[in-house]
Amino acid sequence: MTFLAGIWATKEYTMSIAPFRIRRGAFGAVVVCLAAASASLGQPRTLVERQQRLEQELAAVAPDAVRAFHDAAIAYDRNDFAGAIRLLREVLARAPQFTPALRGLGSALARSGQVEEGTKLVEQAVQLQRSPDNLTVLALVLLWARPDKETTDQMRGRALALAKESHAAGAADEGPTNLLLIAEAARRLDRFADFREAAHQLAERFPDEMLTHYYGALLAALDEQWVTAEREIRAAGARGLAPADVAAFLKSGVGLRANISHAFTYAVVAVLAWVAGLAAVLLAGKALSIATLRSIERSDPNVPASSAELSLRRTYRRLVTWTGLYYYVSLPIVLLLVLGGTAGLLYGFYVLGRVPIRLAIGLAIGAIVTGYTTVQSLFIRVESEERGRLLDHSEAPRLWRLTRDVADAIGTRPIDEIRVTPGTEIAVYERDGGRRRAGDRGRRVLVLGIGLLDGFRTAPFCAVLGHEYGHFAHRDTAGGDIALRVRQDMMKFVVAMAQRGQAVWWNLAFQFLRVYDFLFRRISHGATRLQEVLADRVAARHFGRNQFEAGLRHVVRRQVEFTFAANAEINEAVQASRALRNLYEYHIAETPGIEAEIEAALARPTTEDDTHPGPLDRFRLIAGLPFQVDSPDATMVWDLFDNRAGLTAEMTAVIGSRVRTSLAAAAG
Repeated sequence: MTFLAGIWATKEYTMSIAPFRIRRGAFGAVVVCLAAASASLGQPRTLVERQQRLEQELAAVAPDAVRAFHDAAIAYDRNDFAGAIRLLREVLARAPQFTPALRGLGSALARSGQVEEGTKLVEQAVQLQRSPDNLTVLALVLLWARPDKETTDQMRGRALALAKESHAAGAADEGPTNLLLIAEAARRLDRFADFREAAHQLAERFPDEMLTHYYGALLAALDEQWVTAEREIRAAGARGLAPADVAAFLKSGVGLRANISHAFTYAVVAVLAWVAGLAAVLLAGKALSIATLRSIERSDPNVPASSAELSLRRTYRRLVTWTGLYYYVSLPIVLLLVLGGTAGLLYGFYVLGRVPIRLAIGLAIGAIVTGYTTVQSLFIRVESEERGRLLDHSEAPRLWRLTRDVADAIGTRPIDEIRVTPGTEIAVYERDGGRRRAGDRGRRVLVLGIGLLDGFRTAPFCAVLGHEYGHFAHRDTAGGDIALRVRQDMMKFVVAMAQRGQAVWWNLAFQFLRVYDFLFRRISHGATRLQEVLADRVAARHFGRNQFEAGLRHVVRRQVEFTFAANAEINEAVQASRALRNLYEYHIAETPGIEAEIEAALARPTTEDDTHPGPLDRFRLIAGLPFQVDSPDATMVWDLFDNRAGLTAEMTAVIGSRVRTSLAAAAG
């Protein structure tokens, strides 16, 4: 691209499209493409050849100016207008009548902001030689050098006349530059006959050019041929028109009008298919749940996992993944229903001849907020935090040795990290990416709440730990990314809707979340319950049914006891305005109601919303396994730590800090 070919462009300004109108800065995006359009259509003389021809012409009158002229063209093409201006002034000092240098200098000055001086120089070039190139550049300067509001109709009219003259004087195989100038000038002047003729000639002679389709879209919109307009602007986008310009054109009303005849049919089909998909998800989840219960009840607990259970695990995993993905498929449908339903109500009010303004505004705002919240929930990033803190080998070397012994007994890889927390949880997971976890190379982590450890003997602890290792052995921790992401995104969506006052019964998106949470919870929890039962078998088979029962009973008991103890101590500390005492030395044996609470937790029935079966069901499902297996010594788990006092004091301080933060937030 070079001014020597009568073409100039810029990338510093963008184009915004209103209906049938374009508001632009000093230079329009259309101009950016003029050079490419002119240079890419198989002209017999390439720009390099034209440059060489012009240099030969200059050599005949001022041979010592050829080098400066050549370098000026290079500088111009690099948008180094200051350099081009300096070099072209040197050329004109030696050859003042050389019009390619005049129009080039004028173009460079105009593009660098010196519009008036630049225009005068191009005018001078036209006066000296009324060539197609000079006429074209002058038309460009008049049409695009100034902001549109500073370009008068007189300038536009002259640009149109110059482009027509250049077009008429040009060779038959010229590029599309003049036709594009004619189309743009005519459009700005509302000279529809000229615009239509230029657009038709562009379509006939240059059908593959981006700007041909661009002006074709404008012409189709002018003729209210909305489908054609949409097709043409998308064709322009496929050939290089900025996506923002394509979107702006469609948003001007063309896209709506083009799709309105098809929208209702497509929407009905999409919604029906979506509802059928939801029903299929529900039925599949229910069928799998029933099949799982039957399989568990009928299977031999002495077998690690029957072929039916393995098949159920694979099917459950596929269904959970598919259901998670279906959530994201559902969001556009929900948005369609929310926005379409709101638009339908407003249109209904209009047809009835009475629009309740407040209700209409409320519905519109609610639909917009819901749509924004839906999209926003997908892009809010939740920073994941590791639970607890790392327990170094030096703090509990015997505990680390015990975890390796349990892994060896089960025949799986030992854990890589132990993270201790102040609570009563015990769980495992794997870190690193999904590919490493799928290849059994993820970093294995044990989360151990020290609130569990009081009174916990080593033998039942090994059985509970064996259950957790059972998840590793069965590769339960290798996947689950989709399920976790869906749960997080649904939670973000609910929170955002509640914050914006949209979590109400009449909001379709909120009701969708409630229904989908129900479906996803039932399916994913059913898969988890199966995993828990199979992991129980691993623990009971290797460490004995009695030890596993004792370990699980201890976990349930400590979860209740520690909750009672922590609540009691926190309440006393808050009332007395003092620091927390060591929560792990708080004795509550005589606390009224605690034993009843423990028995209720142990007797809890299994429901479809549970991730774990009830304890009694878990005991029943391993009843066929051996009662006793040789186990490690009967020491206490706390004996495996080297600094119990320091660790319990640290965890108490962690809880104390959380309490102070909560109180400060409530007070503030």
